Amino acid sequence: MENRNAIVAAAVIMVGFGLAAYFLPTIMLAIGQVSSVAAALVAIVFVFALFLIFWLRGRSQRRKENRH
Repeated sequence: MENRNAIVAAAVIMVGFGLAAYFLPTIMLAIGQVSSVAAALVAIVFVFALFLIFWLRGRSQRRKENRH
């Protein structure tokens, strides 16, 4: 059951980030009209957030394994 929950969580995260990645160029172009630095920061934050979420998920899983 826990394995299925991990798979579902990973799938939801990937779909969410997939949708965000699909719209990222449009968002960056819109922000780029105001500031190219801000547009680059949006891309950096997007990539950082993806790694941060999976790092936090892995850390949470390790804590659960250590408690059992």
